[in-house]
Amino acid sequence: MEPDEASPRGDHRPPVPRIAADRILVIRLGALGDVVRTRFAVAGLRELYPDARLDWLVEDRCRAGLDGILGIDRIIEVPRRMLRPGAPRLAGRRLRELVASLRDGNYDLALDFHGVLKSGVLARASSTRVRVGYAAGAAREQSHRFYTHRVALPRLHVSRFERNAALIRFLGGEVPTTPPPLELPAAALALAASVETGRIVLHPGTSARTAHKRWNLELWSRLAQELRSELGEASLVTFGPGERPAAERVVAASGGAAELAPETPSVAHLIALLERSRLFVGSDSGPLHLAALAGRPVVVLIGPTDPTENAPFPGLPARLVRHDAGCNPCRDGCPARACMAAILPRDVLGAVRDLLEAVPATNNSPGRAP
Repeated sequence: MEPDEASPRGDHRPPVPRIAADRILVIRLGALGDVVRTRFAVAGLRELYPDARLDWLVEDRCRAGLDGILGIDRIIEVPRRMLRPGAPRLAGRRLRELVASLRDGNYDLALDFHGVLKSGVLARASSTRVRVGYAAGAAREQSHRFYTHRVALPRLHVSRFERNAALIRFLGGEVPTTPPPLELPAAALALAASVETGRIVLHPGTSARTAHKRWNLELWSRLAQELRSELGEASLVTFGPGERPAAERVVAASGGAAELAPETPSVAHLIALLERSRLFVGSDSGPLHLAALAGRPVVVLIGPTDPTENAPFPGLPARLVRHDAGCNPCRDGCPARACMAAILPRDVLGAVRDLLEAVPATNNSPGRAP
């Protein structure tokens, strides 16, 4: 093993002397769901360095994934559109401004949870003395070349949560088994208070880029009907930007078994709404991880995505519903979505029933107060 490479030990003691740091830079640029998943690990970083300054470098389009976060001193946004090659002069100026801002931070330690070329270059450009990232194999696009300390995963095929935890364990810490604390604005809490507590949240939407993860809207409506008739449970259908028409179709076809959630103008509003729910049902997407952040049990409909890499947060009760279609998992999905079509409402109903029976009633109350 090279001197700058190490693997997390089973007892979680650091394989290198404890790294002293008063100013720490966290790097996870995107996407939204990955930013949210990294929050769970950063809570362990804060426990390890309770008095250090913690700053987070994130793309502006994914800044919302840090709504309600505690323990971060400064959020530094990377202007994604301004850095595109279509406007080289403007991009060059913005990049110089960003690098100058990073260097002004005088960071002692940088942790690159992203592990791609862009994040590695930014870590190196920050002039941070100690830069910790993934070793070759786990790092992508040769990003491992920009780190002073390279962490090898116990095995390459692990969940995103386990991948993030490897960097914390390398430093001698551990990721908490409960969701990190939240601080939500009063407007978000007020909106959530207008909705009856204890509903089962159904979230049929995904981002436009991940349409291959979507379940048929008719099946969502049938699920709402079966939740009402078989379990006596009311459903609340949530939606994100551009997803309202689909959510309205689910509610309209549910025969009164489901209700449309109020519009949530920010991620913080959605988190507050999820905190008041009983459990969450949805595809592998950002809202799924927001539900875990809100402390809610989750039922995940897994189709084309890898069930190991995209497993939900292990600290909360969860059930995965998945069928082997002979071609899943795959990287980009397909228009046929055979793996999603193979999932039937009775499959999801059974997972919900099982989860409700497994979760004590005392854990079904609204989530943590801010």
